[in-house]
Amino acid sequence: MEPFLGQLMCVGFGFAPTGWATCEGQLLQISSNSALFSLLGTTFGGDGRTTFGLPDLRGRVPIGRGQGPGLPNYTWGAEGGTYQNILNVNQLPPHDHPFLVSSANATQSAATAGSSIATPGVQSGRTFTPGYGFNSSTPNTVLNAASISNTGSASAVNNMQPYVGMYWIIALVGLFPSRS
Repeated sequence: MEPFLGQLMCVGFGFAPTGWATCEGQLLQISSNSALFSLLGTTFGGDGRTTFGLPDLRGRVPIGRGQGPGLPNYTWGAEGGTYQNILNVNQLPPHDHPFLVSSANATQSAATAGSSIATPGVQSGRTFTPGYGFNSSTPNTVLNAASISNTGSASAVNNMQPYVGMYWIIALVGLFPSRS
């Protein structure tokens, strides 16, 4: 079956057969490919006078043009997305990190299993004792949210779905598609 001119195909072999080209964004001469240029124009690059571009599908996936229900509008030839993303605080859902402490006086100088941070430096009788900071009371006070600072390293998060590298090719010769 003869392909349509400009038809894309994904193939499992590592080359473009005769009459096809890989979809790697390369520029072609309009004078040698006027029929294909009449279909693609400069949608994928080129100056429109002597050259035009082929789609570049290296590391990209094609997506249907238009706007599906509840989705953004994707225009023909538009590129978007990213393979990595660095999240910032505006992209995180609202949340907090409550930090519970005890309002009771400190009675221990070292933390042990089940102990909590307590009113520092004092024990029963309110005598100042340097080094005391813990007790065995149940935490009953939440510190101000501002007392816990942000953290993170701004490392990029991989955004790639599982993939396998394949060759995308485009028909340079074939039937000229008619509009229905």
